[in-house]
Amino acid sequence: MGIEASIGQVYINGVFVPAQEATVSVFDRGFLFGDGVYEVIPVIEGKLVDEAYSVERLSRSLEAIEMAWPCGRDEYLDNLRELIARNKLHEGSVYVQVTRGVAKRDFAYPKDTPTTLMMFSAERNILENPAAESGVSVVTVPDLRWKRRDIKSLNLLAQCMAKQEAAAKSAFEAWMTEDDMVTEGGSSSAFIVSNGVLVTRPLSRTILPGIRRRVILELCESQGVRLEQRAFSVEEALAADEAMLSSATTLILPVTSIDGHSIGDGSPGPVTRNLRALYKQHLLDEAAAKSI
Repeated sequence: MGIEASIGQVYINGVFVPAQEATVSVFDRGFLFGDGVYEVIPVIEGKLVDEAYSVERLSRSLEAIEMAWPCGRDEYLDNLRELIARNKLHEGSVYVQVTRGVAKRDFAYPKDTPTTLMMFSAERNILENPAAESGVSVVTVPDLRWKRRDIKSLNLLAQCMAKQEAAAKSAFEAWMTEDDMVTEGGSSSAFIVSNGVLVTRPLSRTILPGIRRRVILELCESQGVRLEQRAFSVEEALAADEAMLSSATTLILPVTSIDGHSIGDGSPGPVTRNLRALYKQHLLDEAAAKSI
């Protein structure tokens, strides 16, 4: 089955079309310059979840690159829900991409150019991911990205390079580092647990403001899990009791190996297991509330 058949219908600039018919101009600035931003939103039991935080982050990214919203926010969410319904998506994710649109190739922003808005959905096993039981491995790589990592930009070549290095070493994820300090994963936020304390890097322009990261911090506060927002080194990560990562399509996964070294006893730890269980219930409750 080709990728188009597995995706089903795609939304592009106000129209739903079969994936094989979804096209954009070669002069779109997203294609020429990576001039755009994106979001990935989980879908649980046919419902968008964590959507309010996603809308907030998309708005922040658009504002940071001086790009207008492609449509009204209610219309945006309505189209997302229509896409989910058309593709009969029960569990998975929706990918959203906004670019500055079609214009003459020039580096400066064109004036009054209509944006390009594209959305597609994908089935994924989010709640019962087998990797939650086995754990995953990560490798550390240099962080080669630009200095506005807080913008969810289409410019992902450095992350592709990091993920390819991880794949070449049969690892699930790459943790990027600067001055031997972990910034974040190629497509995830990074955490360690030491002496019962969850540690993650504080928000700044050096990392993306992960939505799963945000919810995890809220869960820690509500459940009394001790938390420190600070940078941590590769050496500290290797000596940690537990490690974990989070993203839209994985929620929370235990990291059981870093650069070939087992973390803790090499199995998912209690803090990670507890937070994943809490997050799963949080999403199930949110989905159920939207079904009433």
